[in-house]
Amino acid sequence: MLKNRIIKNTPAVEPAYPRTRMRRLRQSDWIREMVAEHSVLASDLIWPVFVLEGKNAAEPIKSMPDVERRSIDLTIESLRRAYDDGIKVAALFPVVPVEKKNMDGKEALNPENLICRAIAEIKNALPGMGIIADVALDPYTTHGHDGLVEDGRVLNDETVDVLCQQSLTLARAGADIVAPSDMMDGRIGAIRDRLESEGFTDTIILSYAAKYASAFYGPFRDAVGSGAHLKGDKKTYQMAPANADEALREVALDIAEGADMVMVKPGLPYLDIISKIKENFGVPTLAYHVSGEYAMLKAAAAYGCLDFDLAALETMLAFKRAGASAILTYAAPEIAKSLQKKSS
Repeated sequence: MLKNRIIKNTPAVEPAYPRTRMRRLRQSDWIREMVAEHSVLASDLIWPVFVLEGKNAAEPIKSMPDVERRSIDLTIESLRRAYDDGIKVAALFPVVPVEKKNMDGKEALNPENLICRAIAEIKNALPGMGIIADVALDPYTTHGHDGLVEDGRVLNDETVDVLCQQSLTLARAGADIVAPSDMMDGRIGAIRDRLESEGFTDTIILSYAAKYASAFYGPFRDAVGSGAHLKGDKKTYQMAPANADEALREVALDIAEGADMVMVKPGLPYLDIISKIKENFGVPTLAYHVSGEYAMLKAAAAYGCLDFDLAALETMLAFKRAGASAILTYAAPEIAKSLQKKSS
């Protein structure tokens, strides 16, 4: 019995050098590409974009080089170019005017709000583009939290009810995928039930199932204008970076409640979590290459420490190797261009 266990757990023995020369399969582009275990396609990339009120308006985001907030018309122009380059899915995030923020985030439920108008206009102009709509209250609240707050405490069940209404509002606007990023307990099942009861049986739910209380979100919060409003931190609902088994519990619960896909956020610091989820559940598992990760690559490239295009593509390969089905990245248009150059 012991002998059998040892043999079973021992990797296949390779013939010794020089019969085996590992470099034989690395000596040229064509052989390296032929035996590549993983690849990145433009269709693997999801582009997160920030939508701004107004017309013909664009604002650079200082903490995210080469990323802009854009009005709906300019967003459509940029998405059309990305679509032509092979990017078929965009994730939309609203830059909500300060005067429309309040304690309960009620603007999130307005069927004529910025993000609903953006969804409708994008789907009209680019019907083949898949649209992911964020479900959370932080862009809409004066306290910057993802849910309702009472006496300094983020309320769970009361928030879930509002998130159900927000999800329904986004589905009615034409969102293909609603993506609860709030990390409230029980929200996936409640949203699924609400969508089903209203006839939105085909609306996909992408759960931010393992969203960590990370130090890498700063530039994103600058981009949507929630960082300056945030009171305290999000550690009572986002996951502790030390925990891995907890992520598996979160994913198991969300799948049982009706999630079609799950997300790990951030990406690179949590490759082990992506791998564990894919191995244990086999469901479509997405990675979010978040704003801080993107900004680090841009900063290193600006100082001449690395080639951004090569580093970004290598990062995407790391996600695919870990088991990611697709990746949200602000570098999506640049990576798609790099892939085109590589194939031409």
